[in-house]
Amino acid sequence: MQTRRESVTDNRLGFTLIEVLVVLAIIATLLSLVTPRYFSSIDRAREHSLKHDLIVMRDAIDKFYSDTGRYPDTLFDLVQRKYLRAIPEDPITESTETWLLVPPDDANIPGQVYDIRSGSEAMALDGSYYAEW
Repeated sequence: MQTRRESVTDNRLGFTLIEVLVVLAIIATLLSLVTPRYFSSIDRAREHSLKHDLIVMRDAIDKFYSDTGRYPDTLFDLVQRKYLRAIPEDPITESTETWLLVPPDDANIPGQVYDIRSGSEAMALDGSYYAEW
């Protein structure tokens, strides 16, 4: 004869395969809804960071020109003279080496860095190219 205690331990507690599959299907559905929004928000954050970096560096270039009467020859000149703490990383290319340096239109103005642009050839969310910003 079995005692009541033995019969309780024989009952197996757990989930059936159907229950596990239903839970996995619900999780997969939720992930398929959330993932595109997550990656879209990452792209928007990178674009916002790029816009901010361009504003800061262009402001530093303008201040350098106002103080010295010439444009910097390299971005390192801005760091060396304390207009920038460091050359920021291009958030699109994830490198400090890919910035495109635009020289001044007037050849009589000394210096090589009149403007700066992203070195990425990719297209932004608004349809423009990062290198045109």
